[in-house]
Amino acid sequence: MPQVALLVGSPSDVPRVAPCLEEFRALGIAWEQRILSAHRTPDDLAEYVREAEARGVRLFVAAAGLSAALPGAVAARTLRPVVGLPLSAGSLGGWDALLSVAQMPPGVPVAAVGVDAARNAALLAAAILALDDPGVAERLRRRREGQAGEVRAADRRWREEGAAAGAAAGEGEVR
Repeated sequence: MPQVALLVGSPSDVPRVAPCLEEFRALGIAWEQRILSAHRTPDDLAEYVREAEARGVRLFVAAAGLSAALPGAVAARTLRPVVGLPLSAGSLGGWDALLSVAQMPPGVPVAAVGVDAARNAALLAAAILALDDPGVAERLRRRREGQAGEVRAADRRWREEGAAAGAAAGEGEVR
């Protein structure tokens, strides 16, 4: 059973949500994906949200550019969490979409991530699921530990490079 529904408003959005799907795979999160437009297929969207809830979908990630109405349209039809993923499109580079997602009216919240931040949308969805799914929580914890290890290794290498360069100049040391 899918835990997350990933929605995009246009076929052109599909490639930009690929990092979201990579994270769902890596974290073992079941999802389903649809192309549904808040403006061009509003009835299909409403029906889908109702059916997804009935099937047990626990949260929605909705990605859209320009006016980015999709996240709000989903939030208006569900009490489940909605993560809005603004996408860069058009001449404003995603600022219009970010503001549309972040400035929802009181009572219809949408959690907004950064423009084109598909990976963070998936990680926020995972954090929400982890509240009562110990398996997701553990996989998310291991992912974060892995990130910390990568940063520590990069720091060590860079400090060593700096110390070697400084030592050659008579100034460096490793701390």
